[in-house]
Amino acid sequence: MPDAPDRPEVVTFGCRLNLVESEAIRTFAGQGGEKGVVIVNTCAVTAEATRQARQAIRRIAREQPQARIVVTGCAAQIAPQTFSAMPEVAHVMGNAEKTMATSWDHFSARENVGSIARARRGNAPAPALAAIEGHTRAFLAVQNGCDHSCTFCIIPQGRGPSRSVGEDDVLAQAHRFVASGHKELVLTGVDLTSWGSDLAGAPRLGRLVRRLLRELPKLPRLRLSSIDCIEADAELVAAFANEERLTPYLHLSLQSGDDLILKRMKRRHSRAQAVEFCGSLRESRPDMAFGADLIAGFPSEDDEAFARSVALVGDCGLAFLHVFPFSARAATPAARMRPVPAATVKARAAALREAGERALACHLAQQTGRRVKILAERGGMGRAADFTPAKTPGMAPGRLFEAEIAGFSAGSLDLPTS
Repeated sequence: MPDAPDRPEVVTFGCRLNLVESEAIRTFAGQGGEKGVVIVNTCAVTAEATRQARQAIRRIAREQPQARIVVTGCAAQIAPQTFSAMPEVAHVMGNAEKTMATSWDHFSARENVGSIARARRGNAPAPALAAIEGHTRAFLAVQNGCDHSCTFCIIPQGRGPSRSVGEDDVLAQAHRFVASGHKELVLTGVDLTSWGSDLAGAPRLGRLVRRLLRELPKLPRLRLSSIDCIEADAELVAAFANEERLTPYLHLSLQSGDDLILKRMKRRHSRAQAVEFCGSLRESRPDMAFGADLIAGFPSEDDEAFARSVALVGDCGLAFLHVFPFSARAATPAARMRPVPAATVKARAAALREAGERALACHLAQQTGRRVKILAERGGMGRAADFTPAKTPGMAPGRLFEAEIAGFSAGSLDLPTS
């Protein structure tokens, strides 16, 4: 029978912010002196993510029957009773508590719970205590929560309102990452472009980006995670045009290419605004590349609306797609809307992914013959500044080098074989 782990293990689902928070959890749980603990940090963005977490909990219990399983994260925050009712689960912890050191101080004596505290505006994002284990790039969480109310999204119920890390605190942690040798820093959050809205003077993300680049002259790369195009401030847009070290890649939360569907989603941008944003940024920064989240089969989406989403891939020049078949989440307005048949949702998701594969192949072909800088990561892979994956066999993780692209295969760039 396998022994329970000597040091806390953390199993992470979902976004980069969860990855950052898992490092805080791993540190605090280790400091708390607990042994034999496996912590599952869940995601609730889709019903499938929650199902996978429950499946993982059962697998861990089978493989490590002596382990004490603690469940936290967005799915646990939204439906704590679901997890506390599982016989495999010893304890459920909310999002507001999971990144507090005191929460992991001999918590094993506490009873399991079926309800947990909601995240409040005063709950700051997780501190970035260390680089994420197994990652070459350093992820810095600067924002948490969301003040918007997209009709399909349950994350505000799991994360609470938007909260920002203070500018000086961000700079202090960024300096530590650079001092430890990281060559790329990624700013992340639930709604990154809302950073600063709750701070004194309501600074915007562009100001933070400019200051990081100004005060970290030895940082080769600064990258942003997913943003809302409609919330990008003028200083941020100007930074992309003028700051070479700000990597020329943005992942956009677009969700649909149809204006009526966007309104039913309660998104804040129109199709034309998304296209104009990508076009203007690419005009000022020709090497700019874009990725996007797109939902297939949102309630009431007809063939024409879906066709406009497919066309958006080309109209915005998207190279990297995250495609989500619509997943109704209880307690969201979209769950009460007229659904699209499941088979149609599946087919549309497949069609969008095919459009994404064609767009990626076109993007990769355009890189052939160019000289690009690549940051080698683990597993024989790396990333160009525009986030394009490249094969880097034999390269030490963390090495930043320049190479001419020989071609591409299997969805990533090939380097010369000599």
